[in-house]
Amino acid sequence: MFENDPVLTCCALTSCTDVIAVLSEFAGTFMFLLFAFGGTNTVNSAPLEGRSENLAANPSKLVFICLCFGMSLAVNAWTFFRISGGLFNPAVSIGMMVVGARTKVTYVRGILIIIAQILGAIAASAVVYALQPDGFNVLTRLGGSTTVVQGLFMEMFLTMQLVFTIFMLAAEKHRGTFIAPIGIGLSLFIAELMGVYYTGGSLNPARSFGPCVVAGKFDGYHWIYWVGPILGALVASAFYVLIKTLEYETVNPEQDYDTPTRKTPLVSSRGGPDSSGDPRPHDPPENEPYAGGPELEAGRSSA
Repeated sequence: MFENDPVLTCCALTSCTDVIAVLSEFAGTFMFLLFAFGGTNTVNSAPLEGRSENLAANPSKLVFICLCFGMSLAVNAWTFFRISGGLFNPAVSIGMMVVGARTKVTYVRGILIIIAQILGAIAASAVVYALQPDGFNVLTRLGGSTTVVQGLFMEMFLTMQLVFTIFMLAAEKHRGTFIAPIGIGLSLFIAELMGVYYTGGSLNPARSFGPCVVAGKFDGYHWIYWVGPILGALVASAFYVLIKTLEYETVNPEQDYDTPTRKTPLVSSRGGPDSSGDPRPHDPPENEPYAGGPELEAGRSSA
């Protein structure tokens, strides 16, 4: 129908990829949080006999919750990585929008993806609430004597670490890109180890918002689970853009040889980390320059 009109053809393809990205983020966020919430609710609602429900006094329970989130993210990010990038987090999506401003990623698509992630979180919360009969205990709350300010900055720093990990392992092309979801899942795991007891370990506005909607309970400090992760994503984005601008590839030029003919794009046209090309490790051809190096070398030779 659009064969003779390249503008309409382009619009149709863009709309199609937008729909695919949005559906993928909804499904991926739903699956990620379904298993993360399900496992967390299981251990929170049915504590083992003779053990305290206080996470500080029950490290095995804390580690179990951390594993639920880390492993669920790793598996589902790996599953959906080739479709939308496997973001599943409004804070990560905002970070991708910031660093992808010079690519084909539009802010409209980013906003649609964020809406899909929030809806996916609500849907996952509703399913866990309906399926598990022993209560619904997955809300993020400040623990111990943690103040609101402490919780805010803890969420910021934990999310900053997660988002920067995503940039360096998934957005960048290198020998380990094909196992990036494992590193990202481990990043969430270690962040949860530090944050679960004190803030609930959100790092994700949708993760905190979904359960609150289903439970109908919003604490007065709920806003920290939006502001903290978004601030963390912005800090990580700023640092990533800085080191890309300074051409960090030149610091350790023989580290990667995966994309020698072009600089690594920040994000793909579908809104997530660029996953084009062959991310698997391979030996560099003889005399091949380092990744992202050709343009730099050309500039030096002309100087």
